Amino acid sequence: MKLFDVYPLFDITPVRAQGSYLWDDKGEQYLDLYGGHAVISIGHTHPRYVKAITEQLGKIAFYSNSVQNPLQQQLAEELGRQSGYADHALFLCNSGAEANENALKLASFATGRKKVIAFKQSFHGRTSGAVAATDNPKIVSPFNAGHDIVFVPLNDAAAFEAAMSDEVAAVIIEGIQGVAGIRVPEDRFLQLLRRQCDAHGALLILDEVQSGYGRSGKFFSHQYAGIQADIITLAKGMGNGFPVGGVLISPGVRPCSGMLGTTFGGNYLACVACLAVLDVIAEEGLVENALETGSYLMEQLKKFPLLEQVRGRGLMIGFDVPESHQSLRKALLFKHRIFTGASGKQTIRLLPSLSLSKAEADRFLEVLQLELGS
Repeated sequence: MKLFDVYPLFDITPVRAQGSYLWDDKGEQYLDLYGGHAVISIGHTHPRYVKAITEQLGKIAFYSNSVQNPLQQQLAEELGRQSGYADHALFLCNSGAEANENALKLASFATGRKKVIAFKQSFHGRTSGAVAATDNPKIVSPFNAGHDIVFVPLNDAAAFEAAMSDEVAAVIIEGIQGVAGIRVPEDRFLQLLRRQCDAHGALLILDEVQSGYGRSGKFFSHQYAGIQADIITLAKGMGNGFPVGGVLISPGVRPCSGMLGTTFGGNYLACVACLAVLDVIAEEGLVENALETGSYLMEQLKKFPLLEQVRGRGLMIGFDVPESHQSLRKALLFKHRIFTGASGKQTIRLLPSLSLSKAEADRFLEVLQLELGS
């Protein structure tokens, strides 16, 4: 049997990782500014994280949600405290795709409606429902047969207001569009969405799968706009590499038995991983570090004449390179041993650990200067 070939792969095999660094099977060291697609929030193999998972593995790793698991409530309380959403309820699942699928279900259950407004270039996961909420032209989802998905351009207030009506179940938007190339919703645009959802009885869903858990310099990126969401979806940095997702649900959405379900969601190991991440974030001030180091990086990146549209918040940063430098990402990886992300041919994305140091940021900047000049 061979693997189903859907991922373009670099000829690199990581075998070890620590903090912001990876080592391959040839002993080469790499600076990781990609974090496995924004997954590594507290650094690779953080000792507190490894200890917590190892100890739990020796006790019990998994049992179904038919029994009490006090770690789930402990996680809900700590997540509510750090995020500022203590009044919301937590549903645990396995991934961002599953989180968004459940968010859309909840919106339909709560409103009795099927129409959803999403935003062009957004990307909300890989399940059929989540794929339906992206305008990716390569993928057609059967989920659209049951839901009316309407796409409008990001930050286009007139187009959004024209699409909004009393038939809309939910408006779903990323706190920062990641795969689209780090596109940040304007604060006033998010405030408009909140007002319009209230006016029409729709739910506002914030997809914070990439931009949450402190990456933006606040716990959730939408908090810059001073709004609250009805439903928030989480994953990626939530477990620092352990597969876990979550949905934060406002008190206005009432639960009932059998409304949602999951086999592996909220298992013992997942809860311990998430609690360890939250402990490290709080104790090491990683939200503050994301803001400080990210602001420094963006300030320095804007000094490079060849870089265009440097954008983002915290340690979720994107910038465009001219057509003449489309090979920059490969040069960073194969010549200088630095992992970065990409969006298309000309956008580079930085999604490092929230513990990234100024010295590590400076190393990246020095390499950029070698490749681009000052």
